[in-house]
Amino acid sequence: MLSSLGVIGLGRMAQAIVLPLLQRGELSADQVVALVANASSVDLLASKLPEGLRVMAAKDSGAAEVWNAPVQLLAVKPQQLDDVADLAGSLAPTSNPSPLLISVLAGVTLSRLQKSFPGHSCVRAVPNTPALVGAGLTGLAWGQGVTAEQRECVQGLFQPVSEVMELPEKQLDAFLALTSSGPAFVAVIAEAMADGAVAAGLPRKLAEHLAHRTLAGSAALLKEHELHPGQLKDMVSSPGGTTIAGLRQLEQAGVRSALIEAVLAAAERSRELA
Repeated sequence: MLSSLGVIGLGRMAQAIVLPLLQRGELSADQVVALVANASSVDLLASKLPEGLRVMAAKDSGAAEVWNAPVQLLAVKPQQLDDVADLAGSLAPTSNPSPLLISVLAGVTLSRLQKSFPGHSCVRAVPNTPALVGAGLTGLAWGQGVTAEQRECVQGLFQPVSEVMELPEKQLDAFLALTSSGPAFVAVIAEAMADGAVAAGLPRKLAEHLAHRTLAGSAALLKEHELHPGQLKDMVSSPGGTTIAGLRQLEQAGVRSALIEAVLAAAERSRELA
């Protein structure tokens, strides 16, 4: 169990990681201290989080406590990295000479993290939004000097909300493009399917419910029966039937190619952010 956790940036993803640990009793609220950019956000966040979890602005006098925690979760926007690194440098850790920094910043490499936080051992983590409902995926790449004990600690942070995979860092951009950007692509598909059902005569709320359930059920079937996607497609495509007529339209519209290109574009953008 962690003795304490410092959180730099307390948005949805950071909360999705931290709150399940509190709910499971693996951390108590008074073991977590978080920094946010603006003082105006402190009271609002504090009112929504478990009592005892301390939230402070980045420039508060007590900010050094976050940087002295043995494990630190970095969850700010990538463009804020330099400002955060400057702040960390001005509040050099004293009680923990080599704390563990877990970064969930898209596209920010281990090399850049190590240069920005030279006193830390660094880990890159790529979690995705379904972690909010305990159904996430997280990719991990280890920096130099991360101990076996620290690896176990990192895995313990993410396992309550996601399936955890250790990957070479060079694969994280593709992992991010599929798993972190993927939910947005799936959301577009769900919305479009519901729109089609509305056009065909269903009420909006019913159409959305059916689209969501169809996607969730199809994903469960693929997973539980270990089906190749092509197998599921063929299972429901009878000769001259409704499904093959719809699939023909998808192929004519280039939906398959568009999705491939969407994943590739997201991966390339992640590399650009580096």
